[in-house]
Amino acid sequence: MLALLIAVGIVVAASARLHHLSEAAVTALASLIARHPGWGVLAFVGLAALSAMLAFISSVVIVPVAVHHWGPAITALLLWIGWLVGGVAAYTIGRYLGGPAVRRLVGTTRVKYFEEQITARAPFLVVFLFQLALQSEIPAYVMGMARYPLPRYLLALSAAELPIAVGAVILGSGFLNRQYWLMLGVGLTGIGVVSLAIRALHRRLSNAREGSFESSSSTSAEPPAKS
Repeated sequence: MLALLIAVGIVVAASARLHHLSEAAVTALASLIARHPGWGVLAFVGLAALSAMLAFISSVVIVPVAVHHWGPAITALLLWIGWLVGGVAAYTIGRYLGGPAVRRLVGTTRVKYFEEQITARAPFLVVFLFQLALQSEIPAYVMGMARYPLPRYLLALSAAELPIAVGAVILGSGFLNRQYWLMLGVGLTGIGVVSLAIRALHRRLSNAREGSFESSSSTSAEPPAKS
């Protein structure tokens, strides 16, 4: 999904006609936010929060509008806050409503694997890699179902989402200025980082499984104690 959005953005930025049409839409939406500043902030943060809870909603597409109106720094902050709010909300649903509610929202197959692999005793680095690698709603629901400590999850969520928010704002600014080579560079860097995080996560989960298996095997091989 990330690669597709970046590719579409580069195509639009590279086309003078398509970029002109998108500029008109950005200007119109920014003017609407200017007339209703409070509601504009709530709408943007709310959309960012929903995008952290539901896979079919993305806040990235309106980042150029936010950058046009608020500038890069405030946009990155609002986007980051929205993702944190959505992550905590998804965590809460997973923790207090449990598997049935999560499976209705996300689907059984998407959470089953990680639900079996990640527990409340997972190391912080694993949780950080989990959040960074998936960049979706799944980690928050899974960590909630696992009853992972909320303060530690919030720290992992904050650390993983901040660079992604900064990257999204750079992409949005590059789109507005038709800097498609910048968009391509940032996009490829982001995809590379996520790919490395995925590999590191699966390697650590695999090592954890092998360690558990070896531990259980050595325990079962011990002779029974004499009475």
